[in-house]
Amino acid sequence: MAQPDTKKIFFENLSGAGKAIAVLTSGGDAQGMNAAVRAVVRMGLYVGAKVYFIHEGYQGMVDGGENIKEATWESVSSMLQVGGTVIGSARCKEFRSHEGRLKAAHNLVLQGITNLCVIGGDGSLTGANLFKEEWSGLLTELVEQDLIEADAVQKYSALHIVGMVGSIDNDFCGTDMTIGTDSALHRIIEVVDAIMTTAQSHQRTFVLEVMGRHCGYLALVSALACGADWVLIPEMPPEDGWEDKMCQKLSANRAGMKRLNIIIVAEGAIDHSNKPITTDYIKNLVVKCLGFDTRVTILGHVQRGGTPSAFDRILASRMGVEAVLALLETTANTPACVVSLCGNQSVRLPLMECVQMTQEVQRAMDGKRFEEAVKLRGRSFENNLKTYKLLAHRKPETELPTSNFNVAVLNVGAPAAGMNAAVRSAVRVGISEGHKMFAVSDGFEGFYKGQIKEIKWADVGGWTGQGGSLLGTKRTLPAKHVEKIAEQMRENNINALLIVGGFEAFESLLQLYEARATYEEFCIPMCMLPATISNNVPGTDLSIGADTALNAIVETCDRIKQSASGTKRRVFIIETMGGYCGYLASVGGLAAGADAAYIYEEPFDIKDLQANVEHLTEKMKTSIQRGLVLRNENCNENYTTDFIYQLYSEEGRGVFDSRKNVLGHMQQGGAPSPFDRNFGTKISAKAMQWVTKKLVESFRQGRVFANTEDSCCLLGMRRRALVFQPVVQLKGETDFVHRIPKEQWWLKLRPLMKILAKYKTSYDVSDSGQLEHVVRNRPKESDASVAL
Repeated sequence: MAQPDTKKIFFENLSGAGKAIAVLTSGGDAQGMNAAVRAVVRMGLYVGAKVYFIHEGYQGMVDGGENIKEATWESVSSMLQVGGTVIGSARCKEFRSHEGRLKAAHNLVLQGITNLCVIGGDGSLTGANLFKEEWSGLLTELVEQDLIEADAVQKYSALHIVGMVGSIDNDFCGTDMTIGTDSALHRIIEVVDAIMTTAQSHQRTFVLEVMGRHCGYLALVSALACGADWVLIPEMPPEDGWEDKMCQKLSANRAGMKRLNIIIVAEGAIDHSNKPITTDYIKNLVVKCLGFDTRVTILGHVQRGGTPSAFDRILASRMGVEAVLALLETTANTPACVVSLCGNQSVRLPLMECVQMTQEVQRAMDGKRFEEAVKLRGRSFENNLKTYKLLAHRKPETELPTSNFNVAVLNVGAPAAGMNAAVRSAVRVGISEGHKMFAVSDGFEGFYKGQIKEIKWADVGGWTGQGGSLLGTKRTLPAKHVEKIAEQMRENNINALLIVGGFEAFESLLQLYEARATYEEFCIPMCMLPATISNNVPGTDLSIGADTALNAIVETCDRIKQSASGTKRRVFIIETMGGYCGYLASVGGLAAGADAAYIYEEPFDIKDLQANVEHLTEKMKTSIQRGLVLRNENCNENYTTDFIYQLYSEEGRGVFDSRKNVLGHMQQGGAPSPFDRNFGTKISAKAMQWVTKKLVESFRQGRVFANTEDSCCLLGMRRRALVFQPVVQLKGETDFVHRIPKEQWWLKLRPLMKILAKYKTSYDVSDSGQLEHVVRNRPKESDASVAL
């Protein structure tokens, strides 16, 4: 008889009764730490454990007393949207000494704490691991000094450690994103976007210094996100003579009618001799060689400030719950682990393996083995670097390959932030591959009308930060106009198609695939990139534009909740977009700290609504002042936003009052988030390389002919990897009536949202992380900086 999968049990069967968990934040602060603390506290309390705050990091552990306090459900209310860490963080020299750790052990034993959740960088986590290794010896010393009873050694025999990495630099090996990195990128891009407007007015060059003493991730990704002219990072010192090359590029860009230049410098940037490259050096160089009006901006601690982004709140909440799960499942022999993110999946990695690899990066850089350092940073960092080089540095015409292929790119469906970044990337990579690129205006409507023209490298300059669709986009499907579209394909000799869009783009690609039987013009490589705020396209966990929409929802919810401060108790009912897909309502609800989220995928009735009202009523009778309820626009045709608002108003009478808000198209607008800019940029570059490969494979006897399933694909993020999937194979995974995938990964996050809102519910742990090893924690095709 087969053994049952012990991971496929529900959380209600895992008991934390009798366990004491302490959470601390250490080292530098990072946005999202509070979300992680909140998740640890509430999940710990949910399973029956006692949970403690350790204030002021390791210093508070050493000092003890009032620094170690028991946490309650209410003590983490209203902290989700707060930046920094409300329980404080401090660097502690005393903890580095044996005597300091002895005091810390004594203070933990006094409270019966043997489970530690440490949120910090590699130094904080290394200290935690040393503490774990010394634990039994420390207890023996405490007994010898008559500070604890002899039976305490047996009772508290093992210290269990689980770490979460909170660092804006994203400098910790083993995880694709650390808590705080995305929020720091938001701060950087907000500044860059603001600078771009003033720089264009005066034709200026701006040199921006961003944080990253030892890691260039922030500089590299922000350079990708804003299309910077030049970037300098510690892992990739520029070649000798870089000054002349940089000035030549700045001059060429200015001659090409570009009114501004952006140079991004990591604070730890160095040359090949390990000599620092400073912003002042670059400014003086540009002024001396080119005479350009040049300004320096050093962002400093602005990058650590502000509210956490939606990404960081979701990441921190998922990691916090995973940390509690890991502590519940740990045994005396389990090594200290760190909860990490690989692609879109949680993993647990031995803490010291991650620390050692992080230290190897620095050793490689100190030894001037820079290529090795880049590889050690991980596939995500390496792919960011390759993509930047591909897009930022244009080869001379004489060095470009000549493929004689024509590739058309178009947007289909509703506009989504990040579409322009994807088009820019496609055009520039296509030109680098030797293709002639064509832009189609207004989707397939423009296609059959002949709105097709060649688009060149300079035409897409500055597109990354633009919202909406600069090409124009329509929902028109090709089926009714397939003959005219085929005629246009023939007239313009289109050899490949790249479609950027949502569910309409998916349907369009299916229709073109089926039209191959009648029109040979469609027997060419065709690829689709998912771009829709609804995130309702089959074959991908994430879509371009959804992150920007989530941030719009979260920002609005924060403001709405703040409006109730100091007033009587109030519940807000917020309607989100998404069609029949509940992604925005559910994941936005998790990021905003919602009490409930009504969606089509999870049917509900009047009893459920009544139960939610009663639940909120009970919470309002305690110290909770505000409630938040999200409703997906098509969740139920009868239980409308007005109906739910009126129900809550009536049933909550005397306890709380209600307000409603329909967010509408504001979720589609605005500048794209850093995540959407980079996601669009990178998957588009990958798609164009696939197109090139397919063109070469299908070129026979002077023409392109491709009619196999695998020549008509959607490129999507599936768990840990970016995968090309034949659209015809995705038909079976699709509910065409409601325009959603039949299975959606984010539904597993809904119990998490309910648990954090104090509902009693089951939590399926079958998808939780398992202990892996750093050397094999990524599949070959992973490009996981596009993770959530």
